[in-house]
Amino acid sequence: MRIESVASGPDRAGRYAVRLDTGEVLRLYRQTLQDFGLYPQMELSEDQWRKLKTAAAEMSAKMRAVRIVSASSVSRKDLEQRLIHKGEDPLQAKRAVQWMEDLDLLDDRKTARQVVDRCISKGYGIARAKQALYEKRIPKDYWQEVLQDYPDQQEKIVDFLRARLGDCRDERQVRKATDALLRRGHSYSEIRQAMQALTCDSDFPEDE
Repeated sequence: MRIESVASGPDRAGRYAVRLDTGEVLRLYRQTLQDFGLYPQMELSEDQWRKLKTAAAEMSAKMRAVRIVSASSVSRKDLEQRLIHKGEDPLQAKRAVQWMEDLDLLDDRKTARQVVDRCISKGYGIARAKQALYEKRIPKDYWQEVLQDYPDQQEKIVDFLRARLGDCRDERQVRKATDALLRRGHSYSEIRQAMQALTCDSDFPEDE
């Protein structure tokens, strides 16, 4: 197997296109190019080719993992699933996650706290925070720890209702506001209490 050409510059993702005489094109990061000393017209043995493919997959998973973690808070399981979903080799995805963890760039406990803090800042109820933890694939071992001091959201519920309800006697408006708060993770009892604070309890729907 022979290398036909090596791109002189990287693409937007920082990878160099390496074209083979078979027509296949590999997109490799600079480190992989340097590690294997690749150049045009270089002949690759079967062993070299196998090692190159493995190294390319490993580096691809690592670099994608860095981009994902840099863009959002993710758990170990969440990151691994995202990598696989993006087309990375499952084994290399698992190794990339471990690599990130070894570098202290991935911490499920820290991610759990970030997820809950974000829910609190948005005025979500504890049920919505639990849903967010589930969606992020945070291990349940951390749930109690990060949720135990979840603050009371009554004031934010009242503010939400005050902004949404023009007339407490309008059943349609009450229903829409209630449904919105339920989606935000608040319970019927919490919403009823807020309605009462605004003297809007008369037409509040029964618990479902």
